[in-house]
Amino acid sequence: MTAVSETDLPYLRRCVELAAEALDAGDWPFGSVLVGADGEIRAEDRNRESATGDPTAHPEFELARWAARHLTPEERAAATVYTSGEHCPMCAAAHGWVGLGRIVYASSSRQARDWKAEWGVPVTSPLSPLTVQDVVPGLEVAGPVPELAAQVRELQWRFRTGKGGGDVRP
Repeated sequence: MTAVSETDLPYLRRCVELAAEALDAGDWPFGSVLVGADGEIRAEDRNRESATGDPTAHPEFELARWAARHLTPEERAAATVYTSGEHCPMCAAAHGWVGLGRIVYASSSRQARDWKAEWGVPVTSPLSPLTVQDVVPGLEVAGPVPELAAQVRELQWRFRTGKGGGDVRP
């Protein structure tokens, strides 16, 4: 686990903005940004599960697919994926298979589990609650960021309570 740097924060803030866009569109509030070694944003996406009816339409998974099609193995290895929430096991596996580099997240999967427990929300995922490093050992990972995790928590709460935009259901 490495530390989140000041250089990472603008990308993480963009992820939270993308998560808010997903919420406004009636989707689970998650957003991700793929950044090359030169600091340029190569691709970004937000969650589109509800919009597409595809439970794999996570932004991290889409960025892994995009990177596989558009970047060389060397560019992928040097890239960083920023995300509003730590990768689920499916997305972590995609990240590992494609050979992407570092992951930096605003909120952790443990925080998300704790929030659900606090809110009395049952865990409905068919996947085991694994961390990114459980799925891809040795991968460089950084996060969470308390200030941004609080913003992600608020977005998650709004989604759960139907207080977001679009056609949101708890």
